[in-house]
Amino acid sequence: MTGVKSDATPDPFKSDVTVDPFRRQMHELERGLTVRIEEQARENRRLRRLWTGTVITGALLLGLATALVVVSARHGLPGTVADVVEARQFLLRDANGAVRGQWTASQNGSLRLSLQSPGSKAGLSLASLPDGASGITVRDSAGRSRAVLGLLPDQTVSLLLADENGTTRTVLSLVRGGSSTLVFADRSGDAKVGMGVDARGQSTLTLPEPPESRVETPSPDEPGRPDSPPGDR
Repeated sequence: MTGVKSDATPDPFKSDVTVDPFRRQMHELERGLTVRIEEQARENRRLRRLWTGTVITGALLLGLATALVVVSARHGLPGTVADVVEARQFLLRDANGAVRGQWTASQNGSLRLSLQSPGSKAGLSLASLPDGASGITVRDSAGRSRAVLGLLPDQTVSLLLADENGTTRTVLSLVRGGSSTLVFADRSGDAKVGMGVDARGQSTLTLPEPPESRVETPSPDEPGRPDSPPGDR
């Protein structure tokens, strides 16, 4: 009797086919890894969007803070006034950007405040020196000092007036101790008339000596003098 040879290859379409447990476990593991990878990709995208939003927000806040600092430096914060402003030099500019004023503290301890007219050298200067002297100077359009009011370290107060050439023509002084003087000079700067009141209350007047009142004394060697030797006459 001839036996019927059975087919060793199972039919996968039949329900009674036994599935390999190892292959099923591998399929489940692959499916689980795929799900985890997709979840991780979604989480990375979410974190990337969150980081981008954080960077943009930080940049906006930084720009706003910078603008606030610039505006407050130029105009000050609304409703606030700085208690202390410190600097070694201040410059005042007009609408065209030209320097019209300067306030400077030099290294030797002197302070100077200068104000200048537009397009000219005319202006006003205030100075305080380390030795205690201080003064106010008024300049003309050429930059020459035309009037100076000063206080010297010895407490002498003087007012000097100059002409268009910068030559001092008038000096009014009040000296410590009570004396005061007023002196007028010519165009060359030589004093011609002086008047004043001394510390005792006595008035003084100084006038230039007229040429005809000057007595010229000839030298002993000049001929014609009475005391000259006879041979020299």
